Amino acid sequence: MALSHNKSIEAAGAARQAAGARIQQAKSGWLPRLNYSESVTRGDNPVFVFSSLLTQHQFTERNFGIGALNRPHALNNFQSQLNLDQVIYDAGQARNAIRSAQLIERVSGEDGRRTQQDVIAGVVRTYYAVVLSGETLAAAKEAVRSAEADLKRAEAVRAAGMSTDADVLSIRVHLADVMEQQIRRVADLDVARATLNDVLGQPLETTYALTTALAPAGAADTSLEQYERQAVERRPEAREAKLATSLAETQTAAARSSLLPQVGLHAAIEQDRQQFAGRSGGNWLASVSVRWNLFNGFGDKARIDEARHLLRRSKAEATRAGSAIRLEVRRAWADLHAANQRIE
Repeated sequence: MALSHNKSIEAAGAARQAAGARIQQAKSGWLPRLNYSESVTRGDNPVFVFSSLLTQHQFTERNFGIGALNRPHALNNFQSQLNLDQVIYDAGQARNAIRSAQLIERVSGEDGRRTQQDVIAGVVRTYYAVVLSGETLAAAKEAVRSAEADLKRAEAVRAAGMSTDADVLSIRVHLADVMEQQIRRVADLDVARATLNDVLGQPLETTYALTTALAPAGAADTSLEQYERQAVERRPEAREAKLATSLAETQTAAARSSLLPQVGLHAAIEQDRQQFAGRSGGNWLASVSVRWNLFNGFGDKARIDEARHLLRRSKAEATRAGSAIRLEVRRAWADLHAANQRIE
């Protein structure tokens, strides 16, 4: 029930789907860019009029007149363009972007696993908190009944002249104390039930009949060292730390690739006319360009340094995560043995 309705799991699933969408975004770097544009320009600038007449295929001999060249009449130019841009070589930037997106998706997957494990552990913890609160409340009620019986006996003894008012008052104080404890146990049970409903993703007012009793766990056949090794290998936190290191390495490579040249192809088809719907002149062009970032105000060097430092941080955090996981396993191991002894 919790795995189906808990909102934390739903949020983790949405985060992984968003990470998957980023992979497709990164892959688009290998695909061409196709754009259509429509514009209208009017003016009597001699160069504009001369070039527009040429592209509209409307240039005639009379346009060579000195007066027409120097002081042309204003002209409209409705221009339609279809532009294509294709990266031929990007020094591995698209590949690194795809690799980064894939690693982020895997990190999101491990985060989803960790969320599921946290929810399952939360269900177990809150379930037995409700069971324990119920048993504690039952003990508190029994203590109230016992104190009430003691008060009746004390009042009977006092009526027989065999005790004083101080003895009865002492028992009344004890009764008030155990009744206060009962009130607190009722509140604790209500909070425990609401917490269980929250973990299950249900309305806080929902009530359940809990049938599994509180019992000690069986003796573990696996040693503490084996548990620690398995946790370091399988825990989502450890895998996330390793993936974060791989992501930092990929981002470092991407930062260095900005120093290499890039080659791109550009092609365009154009239609020019004096009216929106009228006779037009068409032309096309294609070009290949090389762009090489020779100096960028040391910004690229700073990004490379940043990526390198982030890589060091990721490696340190991966080591720290392993130590923290082993410590958590040892704490859980000790808590398990202590809990079994308390139940027994």
